[in-house]
Amino acid sequence: MKKIMIILKILTFMFLSFIIVLLGFYVYAYITPKFEINNSKSLVFYDKNNNEFFSGEEYNNFTNIEEIPQDLINAIISVEDKNFYKHQGFDFLRILKAIFINIKSKSIKQGASTISQQLIKNLYLDFDQTWERKIEEAFLTFELEVHYEKDEILEAYLNTIDFGAGNYGIKEAAKYYFNKKPNELTIEESTLLVGIPKNPSYYNPITNFEASKKRQLTVLTSMVKNKYITEEEKNNIYNKELTFYAKHDKQELSSIYYYKDAVISELNKLGIISNSLIDVSGLKIYTNYDKEAQKILEKNIENEMPESNLQVASTIIEPKTGKIIALIGGNDYSKSQFNRVTSSSRQVGSTIKPFLYYAALENGFTPSTTFLSEKTTFNLGDQTYSPKNAGNIYANKDISLLAAIAYSDNIYALKTHLFLGEEALSEITKRGKINTKVKENASSALGTTEINMLDYANGFIALANEGIHTKPYLITKITDINNNIIYEHKPMQETVYNKKYTYILNNMLTNTYNYQMIDYTSPTLISVQGELSDKYAVKSGSTSTDFWTIGYNKNYLVMVWNGYDNNKEVTSSQSRIAKKIWAKTISKLPNKENSWYDIPKGITASIIEPISGKAAQDNGLVCYYEKGTEPTYEFIDIYDKISKIN
Repeated sequence: MKKIMIILKILTFMFLSFIIVLLGFYVYAYITPKFEINNSKSLVFYDKNNNEFFSGEEYNNFTNIEEIPQDLINAIISVEDKNFYKHQGFDFLRILKAIFINIKSKSIKQGASTISQQLIKNLYLDFDQTWERKIEEAFLTFELEVHYEKDEILEAYLNTIDFGAGNYGIKEAAKYYFNKKPNELTIEESTLLVGIPKNPSYYNPITNFEASKKRQLTVLTSMVKNKYITEEEKNNIYNKELTFYAKHDKQELSSIYYYKDAVISELNKLGIISNSLIDVSGLKIYTNYDKEAQKILEKNIENEMPESNLQVASTIIEPKTGKIIALIGGNDYSKSQFNRVTSSSRQVGSTIKPFLYYAALENGFTPSTTFLSEKTTFNLGDQTYSPKNAGNIYANKDISLLAAIAYSDNIYALKTHLFLGEEALSEITKRGKINTKVKENASSALGTTEINMLDYANGFIALANEGIHTKPYLITKITDINNNIIYEHKPMQETVYNKKYTYILNNMLTNTYNYQMIDYTSPTLISVQGELSDKYAVKSGSTSTDFWTIGYNKNYLVMVWNGYDNNKEVTSSQSRIAKKIWAKTISKLPNKENSWYDIPKGITASIIEPISGKAAQDNGLVCYYEKGTEPTYEFIDIYDKISKIN
């Protein structure tokens, strides 16, 4: 009995302490200034010329709650927060229930966020969910409940939630999916829309109708449980046919949204905005967005990938500054908002070879260094490895490093990789600021490591910028609406590669589309030679599931990837798509003067026979060497040779 009394006293003390703390939170919330909820997420995006390219109106296009159908309101409350009008921001019974269910199932089966909590996340962006951030969200939720009526909170919520395909708020969703105003929506349309925010990409009825209908059934079932509709009405609503509009009246959808999403992603990673957003009614985000470059990129993707299910990721970067001026993360934003530039990692194939061969140049290789190119099985301790060249084409003789790059010879790459040591490639990519660790195994030389495009860009920026790395970025500056600077990008440069060796490498990479290299096979990018308007260093790469083309000069780095999200194999004919997008894009970008590199001190030119790498007197190819390593042409007097034989 004594133990029971002690337990009861402890529980009573804990309960009273909880009530006191809770009251303290509400008192604190009451004395804090009222923050705006109708424009707290007013984000205005500016391009490189400080012209607005994405208006904050996208987030402030509010619809009054009187214009929202009661059926839609009933549906959202029923499925998201049935006690919305009863709690004060937190549904504590629901929280306890969720904790019990999650502990019992040993996984996260159920959440307990209220509409008020979700609104705070919508208004102040969804930063990393650290404990500090969660506590901050809790305080803001208390403030929200103290300063606003329930209908005002619900109104703000319905105008800020993500309905997929770039539609934020009920007004945009009604227009996009059904070409209607919110007050014109039927109950079957309303209940379908209400299901989307749970997972906007997955429950998008245009791209995944079956999943969206299952979600609608969940919404309708919750409405039956909460006595908004009957079972019979549920079945009738569910079985009614829907007609979709699925069009955006906004122009240049993918040009804006993929880039905008990438900016938001970078904003989140900066981690410096959270507290500021509480005190301001909006943000001005200044970026490197180049509308003309984006148009060129988008047009070429559309032309080369009409009606295609193949996915694409591409970006354009200024190597000298690191400015990301254009970016497209998929072939159709309205169908998939997943940004493959910022969020996907794919096998990079032979585009890894420039880093391998840069390491080789540092270790005494020259463009004339040769290895035997023939079908080869490598003995690797207890295992063997038998890589193949494209089309099973081999020189069956010694070929130069220059030829190996032009033809993307896999045997030469493996021999170089093993000669240098498997750690050399990993070390050289790390030095180039590529954060993904390249595995120290044989196949890494052929690009089996999965790397994110923006991470991968770090290394190519260093190659394109004569050995100097500068971090790629989108945001130049962030201010509040009164132009007070909250954040400003500070460029940092670091020399990571040798200028002489990058020059030699970059010149060798121009031969991937050189007609003079046609011999027992053709250079890998010979098909796009006619598209090119200037001199570029470029390398393509492929695996069974991924096709890449990456090329640059002093002015621009353009990266293109094609593949399927589900790792479906890509056909050989599709390999040309990335090459064409790259070539047509980089050729149309406005070229600045001196687009190619000046010859560094200590570098000399030599005319060589491309395949053997030996010096040639004429009909050869100009190639560059560190002084003292170039091959020399040996003139032989034929009469002197005959006399020696006799």
